[in-house]
Parts: sequence; C-alpha cells; structure tokens
Amino acid sequence: MTTTPIIIPIFLPNLGCRERCLFCNQKVTAKEIPSPLSVRGVIQASLAKLPSDKKRKKEVAFYGGTFTAIEKERQILYLKEVQPFLSSGLIDSVRISTRPDALDEEILSLLWEYGVRTVEVGAQSMIDQVLMLARRGHNAENTICAVRRLRSWGFEVGIHLMIGLPGDSLQHFSKSLDRLTDLKPDFVRIHPTLVLKGAPLEKLWRDGGYSPLSLDEAVQWLKRGVLQLERASIPVARIGLQATKDLERSLLAGAYHPALHQLVDSAIFFDMARSLLQLSPKNGSRVRFLCHPKEVSDLRGQRNENILRLKEEFKPSEILIHESEVWPKGSLGLQTKEGRILFHRRSLLRYHSLPEDRDVGPFLTG
Repeated sequence: MTTTPIIIPIFLPNLGCRERCLFCNQKVTAKEIPSPLSVRGVIQASLAKLPSDKKRKKEVAFYGGTFTAIEKERQILYLKEVQPFLSSGLIDSVRISTRPDALDEEILSLLWEYGVRTVEVGAQSMIDQVLMLARRGHNAENTICAVRRLRSWGFEVGIHLMIGLPGDSLQHFSKSLDRLTDLKPDFVRIHPTLVLKGAPLEKLWRDGGYSPLSLDEAVQWLKRGVLQLERASIPVARIGLQATKDLERSLLAGAYHPALHQLVDSAIFFDMARSLLQLSPKNGSRVRFLCHPKEVSDLRGQRNENILRLKEEFKPSEILIHESEVWPKGSLGLQTKEGRILFHRRSLLRYHSLPEDRDVGPFLTG
C-alpha cells in the first residue's frame, strides 16, 4: 500500500473558474487569494512544522480553483515559487486541482515541466443531466478524455465526485462509479452536496426546489460507493469536506458530519456483523467477533451504536470482540462451535441490492 504523502495546501478559491457552479461558495474555504510571492513563505513555514519523516513524500498542492484555467503566465508564477524546494529535495512534487475540460496538451506539458505529478480532476458526476443541472459547463466525455490524456503523460490522477446533486440518484452515482472504474484513477474523493450560504443552490433550497440527502441517506450511498471502488482496487482518499469553523458557520443543510468516513466504515462493519449473525447463532447465545485492533471502533460504531443495534435485533446473551493484528483488515470473523466464519467487506455487494432510491430534485428551467 502506497504511503499517503504529506500535503502542503495552498488555496486559490475560485481562481480560474469560468462558471459559478450551483453548489459553490468557496468563501468558506479561504479568506483571500494568496499571491504567487506569498507561496514560498507558506512552504517554508509549513516545512518548519512538519515531522522529519523521510518515508513520506512531501507535496505542494494548489487547491480551490481551476488551476489550469488561470492565465498561463500566472500559473507559471505560482509554479516557479516551488522550484527551489523541488531542486533541493525538500518537496518531492506538486499537485493541482482543475476541471476536466481545462487539460489540453499544452497545459499538460507546462505542468510536467514545472514538477506537477498529480492532477485532481473535478468530475463531480459522470451523468450529463446531473452536470447540466449543477451548471458545471462540462460533460462526462470531457472527464474520460482528460483522464486518458493525463494517463498518457504519466500523471497520477485523482477524481472528485459529489453525491446528491440536483437530479442525482443512487443509480446515477453507481453508474458514475462504473464509468470511472473503467478509467482506473489512482484515487477518488467523494463528498455529499451541501447547501452553503451564498451559493446559488441556497435559493433553490429555500424555494423548495431542492432537498439534500439526509445524513443516513448519504451514508448508505457512500457505503455502496466505497465498496464498489474497493472491489475495483481504487482507493478512496477522502469522504466529506474537511471540517472547518468557516464551513460549519456557512452550512445551511445537507449531509455533513466531521467524521463522515468513520460513519461509513461503521455502517459497513454493521452490515458485515449482521450478515454473519444471520448465518449462525440463535437468540440467547454468546457472540464472539474477531477483528483487527484498528477496526474495533468501526465494528462498535459511534457511541457503541452497532453493538446496541445487534443486541436489539439478535438478542445474544453477550457480544464479545477478540482483537488481533493477525486478523486481516477489512474483514470480520465470527467464532462458532464449528469453527470460524470469515466475512470480507468486499463481499457485501453480493448480498445487498440497491436500497430504495429517490431522485434528488430539481428539474431546473431557465
């Protein structure tokens, strides 16, 4: 498994953005746009605070806007400020985030020349109707072409997806993932659509034309998405937006939780435990689960919720958890009189069909 790099983020909110997407209010992620001249100081200050971990790569990341749609001269000014750190070996590479329709051959040549090795592409969906309603200004084919072009150059490719956009559905999300797994990105980030103060989506929500996913709905969608990606051996780098005070102050509605990824993992472990208990013990018997130590909290759930739900449904006399580093991550075992039953999380998709679905309105006009 590849070690996660240490990222020094530099946020360029809305810089280079050609359109204002329906969901976007990037005022919550950064207060002002840093100038190219400020980049060197940010990197130096960040390096001074970082642990001296030679095993982990260090990357400077330009996030928040559409980097490759910024004027070429200004792109170069930002990238030039990183070059001394690349030359000295203090920084290993650069990553940027951008749109799929802003990645032509000339741009890719420029990025590679200046040490960019990872490009995160804001696809958001692979369903054209959803992209149109979100006012993205690109289509799914743009994403397909962008990823293939990036691959041909040798870039590491990440894909950003959103769930619960207007017009979205669980079937649409699953179809998006099917299309993306064919492209084999190196990683995926997913987050639910949030209604933020000042975003165009706010008016639609206040007028009753949009209903965001509830937290429970989002967990169910994300659970299936994570399993779908894991079966394709595509890592999920992050679930949910980073928790900040500015974000929480601007949040009006939507499936937000500061530990959303953990909620999803806990939901997966609940399904695994439930599937195992359906195979074996009767009411009143003692249950002994086998789990890796780092996944015990996922099995228990927040505030022990999973254990309480299992007790209510199956009524065992006791639920015990035996933790051991020998036990493989991503799997759960059940000790029975006959032996041990192993259940791996990737098997869940075979046992669970899509839950009852609903479209996420609206159908916009004008």
